[in-house]
Amino acid sequence: MLIDSHCHLEYKGLVEDQQGVLARARAAGVGGFLSISTRQREWAQIIATAEREQDVWASVGIHPHEADAHSDMGEAALLEAASHPKVIAIGETGLDYYYDHSDRETQKELFRRHISVSRQTGLPLIVHTRDAEEDTYAIMAEEMEKGAYPALIHCFTASADFGRKVLDLGLTISLSGIVTFRNAKDLQAIAAELPEDRILVETDAPFLAPVPHRGQVCEPAFTADTARFVADLRGISADALAEATTRNFFNLFRKAA
Repeated sequence: MLIDSHCHLEYKGLVEDQQGVLARARAAGVGGFLSISTRQREWAQIIATAEREQDVWASVGIHPHEADAHSDMGEAALLEAASHPKVIAIGETGLDYYYDHSDRETQKELFRRHISVSRQTGLPLIVHTRDAEEDTYAIMAEEMEKGAYPALIHCFTASADFGRKVLDLGLTISLSGIVTFRNAKDLQAIAAELPEDRILVETDAPFLAPVPHRGQVCEPAFTADTARFVADLRGISADALAEATTRNFFNLFRKAA
């Protein structure tokens, strides 16, 4: 069994045929889905889907693109939402300096609030970072000194140095369909060497469809394509990769168990 550790089931491209999307994924061997929120108005719908579908879980959080629109959100709202039985993660949160859709200082402050909630609840933090390696690591390391918290770098595309540093902090790394892209040689080299107990797979559906589905709307079913590719990189069977990543998922997201 595989688990899609990061998908957006309520986004356009998936939500219109959500039952079909889930059925195709289950038929492809995907037996669990972590549906990710990016803004507060999505939380209720994401949680409702998780309540309805036994193999779907939810996260609550604010994407860095949405930080300006949620600058006044305190920890209380996140803590309240995180108490729901099907909410197993905080995020996605983090820093995005590529698009700079929100003020960088606001992104940093909201990132720290998410970390605090992760620490208080024990729910893993799902981290988005793009063109912000230095600040992302600095904040995470500083906050880790205040008290440990579980965390995951989702859709990893950063440098090998950043990868080593976050692994040293105890984080897990998730690989998306980007690892299958022809020009992703550096990422492929990192994926081949990641510790077996620190690796997850995801789609980030409806985005980033892996080879051989480039140009299509990405679906959670495509987790299987990414997993096969990563297994080949690591010189192991697809079944072994599935077993390891599923075990890692439940070790990290303990509330899901």
